[in-house]
Amino acid sequence: MRYLPKSDAERAAMLREIGASSIDDLFAIIPEEYRLTRDLAIPRQMGESEIVDHFKAAAAKNANGYASFLGAGVYRHYRPVLIDAIVQRGEFLTSYTPYQAEITQGTLQAIFEFQTMICELTGMDIANASMYDGSTAAPEAAMMAMRVTGRDGVVVARTVHPEYREVMRTYAQHREASSGHATEEIGYGDDGRIDLAALDAAVDEQTACVLVQSPNFFGVIEDIPAIAAIAQKKGALLVVAIAEAVSLGIVRPPVEADVVIMEAQSFGVAPSFGGPFCGVIAAKEKYVRQMPGRLVGETKDSQGRRGFVLTLSTREQHIRREKATSNICTNQALVALMATVFMTVYGKEGIKDLALQNLAKADYAAKTLGAGGKLLFPESPRFNEFVLRSEETAEQLNARLLEHKIIGGLPLHKWYPELGNASLWCATELTTRLQMDSAAEIVALIPAAAAA
Repeated sequence: MRYLPKSDAERAAMLREIGASSIDDLFAIIPEEYRLTRDLAIPRQMGESEIVDHFKAAAAKNANGYASFLGAGVYRHYRPVLIDAIVQRGEFLTSYTPYQAEITQGTLQAIFEFQTMICELTGMDIANASMYDGSTAAPEAAMMAMRVTGRDGVVVARTVHPEYREVMRTYAQHREASSGHATEEIGYGDDGRIDLAALDAAVDEQTACVLVQSPNFFGVIEDIPAIAAIAQKKGALLVVAIAEAVSLGIVRPPVEADVVIMEAQSFGVAPSFGGPFCGVIAAKEKYVRQMPGRLVGETKDSQGRRGFVLTLSTREQHIRREKATSNICTNQALVALMATVFMTVYGKEGIKDLALQNLAKADYAAKTLGAGGKLLFPESPRFNEFVLRSEETAEQLNARLLEHKIIGGLPLHKWYPELGNASLWCATELTTRLQMDSAAEIVALIPAAAAA
């Protein structure tokens, strides 16, 4: 009661209104043996300055000063300070969705620039105004393919992010039950790439789309032209997922794809314990009517001045539900703005240089750490991630690394038990040579129990 903005007189008036003489009367219905008659066993209240000091002390216990080799769809990149300075401006914080174009031109223009930059990066004709994240963009793209082709089958590479595939299964379970076409997963070969022969055998006249990721979950770059040839010769669409957006600085964009989905978190969006992130769907222009979410377009007003509007918004809020292309997606306007500022600050050459740094760091890390373990898929082209197999379990290795303030790779046995004691490691421009050398020394020190 002490936190309610009511005076003692107001509380007394309320009690009189309901016919109670005291607060205790309100709880008379509760048997006495179940009532708490003592003060709560909690610390005394603190003043504002004490609370600030308390949380500063708690924050100091966080993993500051730790080297981290985690990636797996969430990447540590430098965030220019300009990003927060711009996104915290009042005009970008006031509108959830820019329905009223006349008062949200700034937000609409930022989204339009975001879409334009995404198209330039991916080689696609159109891009939507962003989505929740990459994992939800994947099933949305699959359903888009179903609407375009009139088919129900989906073929997915096992090298697609496991959590993307989990979201796909959640989306597909009821559709599969009604159509009888289950989502089929295709394994990978010794090179860490999708098995092209198995893919060719799996795609048939009922396949709506083939979904692959490149660079894939192992960090390996897939052969997109070969995959596109297999999918499209049987009338299926090719959906390419990009979980590491920075890779597009040097990796050839998947222009053969019909639809590209992407997680733009790498573009200036902090990891933030897992979100919010910035999903993207881009596609060939002929599929625009089946795209989920919103698209911002450029137009002219009655006086011929340049302006921006929501050109397409095919959600259940705006049209008949059975005609909606999605019932859950929305544009992540604020994080999309972060990505836009990031791409603007870096520019074409800057993103290329950033990607080259990531490539070089990962190459050095893979060679250095591989000396103490076994580097899997060593001959395949890769970006900033690689798979390392150790003598001990990935958890045991990570426990040893943690003693030296190093956060090791992601254990893979949960999703890929056939890889044994393998873990997924990542190196970005923020990973130093000293950190990589230190981790390599610890990896090389194989405990006697593991060696035996």
